[in-house]
Amino acid sequence: MDIHPNQLKQLALHRQGLTYTNGWQSEQGTLEAICQLGYVQIDSINVVERAHHHSLWTRVADYQPRHLDKLLKDRQIFEYWSHAAAFLPMQDYRFGLWRMRRIAQGEKHWFERDDKIIQEVLARIRIDGPLSAAEFEHSGSANGWWNWKPAKRALEQLYMEGELMVTERRNFQKVYDLAERVLPGDTDTRLPSDEEFADYLISRYLHAHGFGSAKQMGYLRKGPIQKLLQQRLTRMQEEGRLIAFNLAGQRYFADPQDLAKLPETPESQARLLLLSPFDNLVIQRERLKALFAFDYQIECYVPKEKRQYGYFCLPMLWKQQFVGRMDVKAERKSAVLQVVQLSLEPDFVLDDEFIQALREALNHYAAFNVCKSYKVMAVNRRGVLRAVNKR
Repeated sequence: MDIHPNQLKQLALHRQGLTYTNGWQSEQGTLEAICQLGYVQIDSINVVERAHHHSLWTRVADYQPRHLDKLLKDRQIFEYWSHAAAFLPMQDYRFGLWRMRRIAQGEKHWFERDDKIIQEVLARIRIDGPLSAAEFEHSGSANGWWNWKPAKRALEQLYMEGELMVTERRNFQKVYDLAERVLPGDTDTRLPSDEEFADYLISRYLHAHGFGSAKQMGYLRKGPIQKLLQQRLTRMQEEGRLIAFNLAGQRYFADPQDLAKLPETPESQARLLLLSPFDNLVIQRERLKALFAFDYQIECYVPKEKRQYGYFCLPMLWKQQFVGRMDVKAERKSAVLQVVQLSLEPDFVLDDEFIQALREALNHYAAFNVCKSYKVMAVNRRGVLRAVNKR
């Protein structure tokens, strides 16, 4: 089947809710966005608004963080692990059980299980109700990711096993309660078989992205699931439920009905999107490079002296093309969004339309970060700095 890469880009952007046509608004639109994407990754970095809010703000017309808080409170979404910590639709809860059961049976997530502390933590929450880690006393050092106090480690272990759930967040800190007190009464809690879980990963990925490889569908998941995914994909192809094609040397799968609906002339929109580094569209770097020819890496985990583009650089999407990166920081005391460094791709041709779209995007993003203005500090193109900063 002959498929033009621009058609695949259009399919991916449409499924990711990054076109004008998604129609998502307010709390209901936030729920629809999460259901379409399958998950929204949670991240703690806050040099600007956190990633989960950023990803939803990009897609939902009038998004406010309170929309997400309300959905969690109303049990329409829940926190658990996708490829990383995430908010997921409550309708998908039973497929979280696949991982929960394995961790409860001894598969290690982060820590060795301490049965004594775990029973003490469970007993206290059962009696006292929802608690955060800060409400458990500990006399030792608790500084650093891997030096969590014993109660915090027990809480996370129980959370990963499914005994506890996050009932809310207070100042970004998890508040845990018994799963039986958090789950809605009509939640499907049937444990999926391995085959059911593999089929879920396939259908979820295709729903969110339009097409994908076995590796992408099992992103960062360990064990035999990758082999099972490949087997299920091959069987679905043989049955005519999926079609396979090659892109940049990789084998991809898609629903033939989705490919048959691809427009001959992709939709073009004059809107510049500043995406989160943890956005669903860009989180799988190999896919991003294959589809958009954009070699992207977030550099907050890179030593300062080795960074090329900055600590927290946002990918910039313009008319189906990634045109650069923008290292940003919200100076909250002065209410100024600082663009520490704006790096445009060498082959990108600038014009007045893009400059205007960039100003609009920066004003919009500054407001989202509760900043009254923005200031671009440095640009890798001569003459752009004054044009972008011009009010």
